[in-house]
Amino acid sequence: MSTTQIDVNALGEKIVRVIKTIFDPEIPVDIYELGLIYDVFVNEDYEVKILMTLTTPNCPVAETLPMEVEEKVRSIDEVKNAEVEITFDPPWSQDLMSEEAKLELGML
Repeated sequence: MSTTQIDVNALGEKIVRVIKTIFDPEIPVDIYELGLIYDVFVNEDYEVKILMTLTTPNCPVAETLPMEVEEKVRSIDEVKNAEVEITFDPPWSQDLMSEEAKLELGML
């Protein structure tokens, strides 16, 4: 057992805070509140895998948004590597948006 134990919850919270600084260029809401992030996995080697989607398969930022997420998450000191996997299962819908995002967009 190593003397330094990874605090997955604290690191997960830090990752979410970083992800919340990334905004969809067409919608003034961060991608986390928009519901584009399906899951964040952190292993004992401080490697992060993020499962995310896009609002549509033809999203204009399909090439750049996942790279931005990877780069910003990699910028966290504790993170050794970050990888984003894009999925469209389940497809994104407005139901995935947080209450905060719906309020911001006048949907409540």
